[in-house]
Amino acid sequence: MAKITLQRKLEILADAAKYDASCASSGTTRRDSGDGKGLGSTTGSGICHSYAPDGRCISLLKILMTNFCIYDCAFCINRASSGVERARFTPEEVVYLTTEFYRRNYIEGLFLSSGIIRSPDATMEDMNRIARSLRVDHDFRGYIHLKTIPDASPELIAEAGRLADRISINIELPTDQGVARYAPEKNPATIRQAMAGVRERRSAARERSHKGKRPPRFAPAGQSTQMIVGADGADDRTILGTSTKLYGDYRLKRVYYSAFSPIPDASRTLPLAAPPLLREHRLYQADWLMRFYGFEATEIAPPDLSGMLDLDLDPKLAWALRNRAAFPVDVNSATREALLRVPGFGTKTVDRILSARRNGRLGYGDLLRIGARLKHAEPFFTARDWSPGGLTDAAHLADRYAPKPTQLSLF
Repeated sequence: MAKITLQRKLEILADAAKYDASCASSGTTRRDSGDGKGLGSTTGSGICHSYAPDGRCISLLKILMTNFCIYDCAFCINRASSGVERARFTPEEVVYLTTEFYRRNYIEGLFLSSGIIRSPDATMEDMNRIARSLRVDHDFRGYIHLKTIPDASPELIAEAGRLADRISINIELPTDQGVARYAPEKNPATIRQAMAGVRERRSAARERSHKGKRPPRFAPAGQSTQMIVGADGADDRTILGTSTKLYGDYRLKRVYYSAFSPIPDASRTLPLAAPPLLREHRLYQADWLMRFYGFEATEIAPPDLSGMLDLDLDPKLAWALRNRAAFPVDVNSATREALLRVPGFGTKTVDRILSARRNGRLGYGDLLRIGARLKHAEPFFTARDWSPGGLTDAAHLADRYAPKPTQLSLF
């Protein structure tokens, strides 16, 4: 059997890593090598396809250490029973690729995940070895995100948190029943216990000693998790409810949703990719509403709609159309909470409205200059020189926002 080249390993394991989400490098401590010392940076612009919430492009080498795995999770393309081509990096190869890619200005950091080989502890030890070599041997100051393994020992996860900027532990599926059915070798209780351990260590890292000494940093960019959606039949209300609990219990930086599509093979027809990806997009929008706009999961995906989001309309607009009695709101007197529920008004827009109206009553033109998306907002607000009249309660208001019809392709 011919030995696989490093180039081929990179092709296989970079492609395999596309199923792992959560690789934006925002929120960590600022470190760089501008003083002529060390290697790498957590700041600046890059050429990759990951973006921080502030809009910066973050260049990361995103790979699996290996796509071999001893587990056989039904939703994972790298499961033990899958027929995919396998490859495995040595720790030294990952370190070499990371440092060489950085020197060529391809990347600013590393996102490293892995299948489970030999045992969870053995895999986690190798991942920590990579991060330790980068930090200690190469004085690498760039961003490192490690996808840790919940079944690994707490000591190994703790070491990962000291070496990496962000660590993540996958919750896998929205419900324990789904995990039991589709990933029976994994234990939801163990996953939650590992996430709680990370939360506690992060809290401890923020507390100074009685002498004012700051403890060693621990995952300063926080922890995140990834949830597969569409594999176990959970509705959107259940998914969003699980996310709400995860944010509250573990102070997560982010829950990442990963749309599931059946793996194509000769025995079945793969459904169109658009519906699962559109559902994933709507879940991200709904998640944003819960985190920053004060919405609850039961409001966004109510029981009377079978707990599912409307795929044709964004969740905020769909909520407004179902709750027209709450509108229109007066931009010159409404509370921040009420303004945040107006379609077309983002958090920055609302803050600007609250600031600007201290100097006088706002009109339609003022809102345009502030940056409000008034084509979305017109039926839902009043201003000094604007009233929607009967538009708010118009029978066919939803048609105003319906997607434009498209010609289906025959090929």
